[in-house]
Amino acid sequence: MSSKPNTGVGTVSAQIAALPALPMADLWALWDQHFPRRPKHINRSFLESRLAYRIQELAYGGVPAGIRRHLVEAGAAHSKIKHRLEPGTGDSRQQTLMPGTVLMREWDEREHRVVVRPDGQCEYEGRTFRSLSAVARHITGVQWNGPRFFGLRREKAGAR
Repeated sequence: MSSKPNTGVGTVSAQIAALPALPMADLWALWDQHFPRRPKHINRSFLESRLAYRIQELAYGGVPAGIRRHLVEAGAAHSKIKHRLEPGTGDSRQQTLMPGTVLMREWDEREHRVVVRPDGQCEYEGRTFRSLSAVARHITGVQWNGPRFFGLRREKAGAR
């Protein structure tokens, strides 16, 4: 590795500031030092943000379990968007998208980011949409199931 932000040399902020300048090979080597497996989808900004969090977590400690649980419960209680987990599996639980959740999808050689707003609507490129399906339709020009388009639901066999 040409640069080692996690060697303990330098401040936490210097280690984090070095992440964007690292070549992908070095970023992956750093990832492998901190995590047991690589993510399914390769996205540089995700790698950088997760590594930055991990560097801070090691330096300052993680969020205590009680506070983490409280944050998850508070987010779930205030979210306006709910989706079924797995259609056709008999699982009636719902997945909650908390306000501030960023959904990303690469489509037509471009990365698209949608932010879930506190009112349950979706923000995409400065515009507000009523649903994920409306955003997916805007991006693709055709009718899509929004949760499926953004990877929240698996595609049924034989579909699209």
